[in-house]
Amino acid sequence: MPPTVLTAGHVNWDVTLRVDRLPAADGEATIRSQRQSGGGSAANVAAALAGLEVDAGLIGSVGDDDNGLLARRGLEEAGVSLSGIRVVEGAETAVKYLLVDDDGAVSILGNDGVNEAVRPADIDADRVRAADHVHLTSQRPETAARIASIAAAADVTVSFDPGRRFGDRTYDETVAAADILFVTEHEAAALVDAAGVDSEPTDRIVAITSGGDGAEIRTPDDSYAHPGFDVDSVDTAGAGDSFAAGFLTSRLEGASIEDALEYANACGALTASREGARSAPTASEVERFLEERAG
Repeated sequence: MPPTVLTAGHVNWDVTLRVDRLPAADGEATIRSQRQSGGGSAANVAAALAGLEVDAGLIGSVGDDDNGLLARRGLEEAGVSLSGIRVVEGAETAVKYLLVDDDGAVSILGNDGVNEAVRPADIDADRVRAADHVHLTSQRPETAARIASIAAAADVTVSFDPGRRFGDRTYDETVAAADILFVTEHEAAALVDAAGVDSEPTDRIVAITSGGDGAEIRTPDDSYAHPGFDVDSVDTAGAGDSFAAGFLTSRLEGASIEDALEYANACGALTASREGARSAPTASEVERFLEERAG
């Protein structure tokens, strides 16, 4: 039986604009191409997990508009269970506009829409308890804390990726309950006071990603680094979500920290080499990629 992972957080509709450069203040850029697809960190991780042959479920919310229908359809086609998706009547699905330059760097604009309609009282506790692992992303702090507390009480492991806007909110309860934290170097600095990421060892795993420079894993006993893989970066959107999915999949299947880190970096690299946040590789693609690099 494959492991069961439940993700929770944003479900968005992404509009990706490839531009010649990211415009500065009072600047202008040329749009080279435009594409649309499902997005949102929780949804991206769930879709990536399904591609890695994990039984993936999702807690989140969308509007009853066309974008919400397309977002749900994309997740269903990816193999993600939609039983935890709340469809809010008369509401608009959150839309994010991703500006991607020729080097793959990304800037994001967006409206929040209805992607945080799930509140603590809406959580199905039995569904959380039935998972092998719960992965939390940016959402209402009180909702994330409720899911984390249910999981912790049932001895279900928890991971948390606070996302780009971590400094705007307080997630102390969720951070405290997390067995694994996924952060960028910038987010790691913001987490020092909450989790001691850069100061004292903790009783959790901390994964710190550095884009094309790979990632580092810190545990209570040691630290592990992997330089990443040299690929032509096309679009880094979703690469961190793919990294998280790869690490969780590998660890749930019993891999060592070192092997899980390599696997996660392969997932992130393959995603960065393709267009779109919803471009994570399948299990067979990752295996082939690692075999080619090893050979």
